[in-house]
Amino acid sequence: MKFVGRENELKNLHEMLQENNQIVIAAISGMGGVGKTELALQYAIQHCEIYNGGICWLLAKTGDVGIQVVQFARTQLDLKPPEDVVDLLTQVQHCWRRWREGNVLLVLDDVSDYEQVKPYLQSLPSRFKVLMTTRQKLGRIALLSLDVLQPEAALELLKSLLKETPGRIEKELAVANQLCEWVGYLPLGVELVGRYLARKQDLSLAEMLRRLEKKRLDERSLSKSKSEADMTAQRGVLAAFELSWQELEDNDKQLGCLLSLFAAAPIPWKLVEQCLPEEDAEDLEEIRDDSLLNLHLLQRKGEGVYQLHPLLRQFFQYKCTGLKQAEEFKRSFCKVIVAVAKDIPDSPTLQQINNVTPAIPHIAEVAKNLIQYVSDNDLIWPFFGNAQFYQGQGLYDKAVPWCKQCLEITKKRLGEEHPNVASSLNNLAYLYYCQGRYSQAEPIYIQALALTRKLLGEEHPSVATSLNNLAGLYYSQGRYSDAEPLYIQALDILEHRLGVNHPNTVTVRENLVYIRDRLPPP
Repeated sequence: MKFVGRENELKNLHEMLQENNQIVIAAISGMGGVGKTELALQYAIQHCEIYNGGICWLLAKTGDVGIQVVQFARTQLDLKPPEDVVDLLTQVQHCWRRWREGNVLLVLDDVSDYEQVKPYLQSLPSRFKVLMTTRQKLGRIALLSLDVLQPEAALELLKSLLKETPGRIEKELAVANQLCEWVGYLPLGVELVGRYLARKQDLSLAEMLRRLEKKRLDERSLSKSKSEADMTAQRGVLAAFELSWQELEDNDKQLGCLLSLFAAAPIPWKLVEQCLPEEDAEDLEEIRDDSLLNLHLLQRKGEGVYQLHPLLRQFFQYKCTGLKQAEEFKRSFCKVIVAVAKDIPDSPTLQQINNVTPAIPHIAEVAKNLIQYVSDNDLIWPFFGNAQFYQGQGLYDKAVPWCKQCLEITKKRLGEEHPNVASSLNNLAYLYYCQGRYSQAEPIYIQALALTRKLLGEEHPSVATSLNNLAGLYYSQGRYSDAEPLYIQALDILEHRLGVNHPNTVTVRENLVYIRDRLPPP
């Protein structure tokens, strides 16, 4: 398999380790599956000639590093640490002093607690260079933070895994890019998917993507196969994330699960705080910074904005199903997001649009996947909020689908005859009206008017609003004689119910005067 997309990281890593003639300890950090071990291996392979004293590779997770050093020295270097010395640290120091001549690279793979390995490193001779891989940020140690691959590099990696079937990627190039995006450009995810496709040569990339979208992290292509003996990673995606999960406290896990309810988009931290009103803001920041960020389970995307990797988001959602607070978190999240949707004005300013833009994907997430946790009274708002956001910018084509979904969901939950159904009809008709699609708007306005009359009675102000809407449509078509009686009916209702000086009454009266000036003389 071709090693791609990490040329700069390899160069930077070499510079870090060779910056002086003293002992240098450096670490490659990043989330599970990002390729830390592979980068360390490639570095060791490419620079083995300068480490003429040998390369010692130890797995920090598998046991005490001191014991592993002594065992390595005995089996690989034929050293004989004094057996009458009980103290392990003394035995390790004996090995360091008698190590083979030359420069040495000591690799400690997957370090979870630096304090456990630190004592063994303090007595190292200066000819040793120490390279660690870790999910954590290790204080003052020189750190190379590894991120996911760039899209082009991820695609190149996928191509290299399918080199036995040339042209397969080019045949479905758009889908290949979608596959890389679906796994969030995580090297482990791309490699597992690529190796699975290599074994299943009759499987199309489109079908592979369909399976991933359906089965998510449970898809077997994201699990390590026994036949993949040449892989650096020893686990599948789910198992790799599970190691980080085990290092979290209960409060850390709960916050991760809450964050997974948000859309796969940047998350304004103020929304997270609003979802947990009983929690102290400083305590939440501490959990975020000391646990989730420290373990690379969360990414900082800007001031006050954070994001989960797509696969980590799915992992936390997977874990959320067994969390006793899950239902409470979902309702709280929906309540906060609905409040944001309600605040989107009919005619937003540019500043208001910019302010609410970060919340739009999360409003959409509630509408698409969590609407069952929204109360009947608030049911229309996730849809209507998105519609108003796009409508306020003149993006009617993007607003219409939200109004259609709103009408469909409202009917399904509240029944065909409900005031919110009438509101949904009016909103949809208005969007058609704004697009000049008058023939589509008219029957919907008429339907909304009939339903409003039936539900609220002939004299309700909402009936006047529906009459005014339909009259406005007729006016825009030049159908002044059709519009006039509707304005008259609306004005009569409003004067009787709201008074002659109410702003709504004044508006309808002005509309009536305006249209009468355009009617032909009797």
